[in-house]
Amino acid sequence: MTHNFKELSSKLEHNRIRPTIQRIKILEYLVKNPCHPTVENLYKELHPAIPTLSRTTVYNTLNLFLEAGLVKLLNIEDNEARYDIITELHGHFKCNQCGYISNFSINIDMLESGELAGYQINGKSVYFKGICPKCLANINSN
Repeated sequence: MTHNFKELSSKLEHNRIRPTIQRIKILEYLVKNPCHPTVENLYKELHPAIPTLSRTTVYNTLNLFLEAGLVKLLNIEDNEARYDIITELHGHFKCNQCGYISNFSINIDMLESGELAGYQINGKSVYFKGICPKCLANINSN
């Protein structure tokens, strides 16, 4: 899925966000790298190409994207805010060894079964933690 400058600008304008170079580059990074980055990850990746970029700009831009529904906030760990460009309902698995976060599909019908009847659901998050197949293979080969 490729997105060019014009498409990304239009997406921001459609969401009533002024398309600055920094905002377009942050959105482009998120679209091309759905790796659940932190503010620090985004800053480190984009700062070499945009020397005027600040952590504050990254943080403020992500807050704008959150308000517009362009990204979702992940709080898998208490001290770590990550951002997800995939806004449709899905779950996350975080590897305790390498820290990689992967996505997986979930069945919404299961989550809204009879046990939750009568509850007002304001948010949905499914997180699992453990060891990913790659790290397990490394552990088992040693």
